[in-house]
Amino acid sequence: MDLTKLKTVSINKRKSKINKALFAKTLPRGASFKDFFKSLPEILKAKELKDVVEAISLARSKKKPIMLMMGAHVIKCGLSPLVIDLIKANIITSVSLNGAGVIHDFEIAYCGSTSEDVAEALEDGSFGMVRETADFINGAVHQGVRLGLGFGASVGLKIAEKKLKYRDLSIARACVEKKIPLTVHVAIGTDIIHQHLSFSGSDTGEASLRDFRRLTQEVAQLNDGGVVINIGSAVVLPEVFLKALSVARNLTKNVKNFTTVNFDMNFHYRPYQNIVTRPVQKSGRGFYIVGHHEIMLPLLVQALKERISR
Repeated sequence: MDLTKLKTVSINKRKSKINKALFAKTLPRGASFKDFFKSLPEILKAKELKDVVEAISLARSKKKPIMLMMGAHVIKCGLSPLVIDLIKANIITSVSLNGAGVIHDFEIAYCGSTSEDVAEALEDGSFGMVRETADFINGAVHQGVRLGLGFGASVGLKIAEKKLKYRDLSIARACVEKKIPLTVHVAIGTDIIHQHLSFSGSDTGEASLRDFRRLTQEVAQLNDGGVVINIGSAVVLPEVFLKALSVARNLTKNVKNFTTVNFDMNFHYRPYQNIVTRPVQKSGRGFYIVGHHEIMLPLLVQALKERISR
């Protein structure tokens, strides 16, 4: 290899993907959040986060669905007030939880605390054996099914009806009061309330089935501008969403050109495929942003409030 014969080019003619116009901006002390968010670099995930905020803002202006699906850990990270804020601000149009999500939501509303020490309680068999959580949720679902309700509405209405002490921190109650869908998607055997005598597989199955069908109605409205946000559900909600999308497309033939975004603390195969890739592979756009919920959700919420206020 004779290096004297190498053909070189000028950097002035080379195409570069990064230039100084995309760099982060320094800020003075006391700068506003708006200034901070604008100062983020227009590169990689910072740019994608800005794109997500724009997509949600546009969906809201077009009155398209902005669907929030979330795992229980989001509630355990103390983020319920932010989700409720999005609901009250008419930014989120529906909420979907797994079974554990509604458990933590109830416990916070009931006594202001949640999340037992699993390893310690498992030693003596007391894990998941609290009476109040099982009796309240299983009872609410039993009653709700006979009133024609789904799982989410059954629990949300019961929390509001019983005027639980910390009900202002309940996402379920906020959805009911704002009259937006709350769907709960249960995998039987995964939640602590399933091991109690008060649990009914038939009531739970029927209520969760109704919520799945309600979810398909929301998904069917995503066409041309809606947004789906999944935060912290690695398996159940990505799987449920994919099936709901298939039903919606089968019946309407036209659920295309929408945006999906997955926030999680780690990269997971299932949400990457079922949220970010497969649903929008021929039209629309998908984003995967990795970061701790207790940092990323406050950042997203404040950015949305600043953007939509303008």
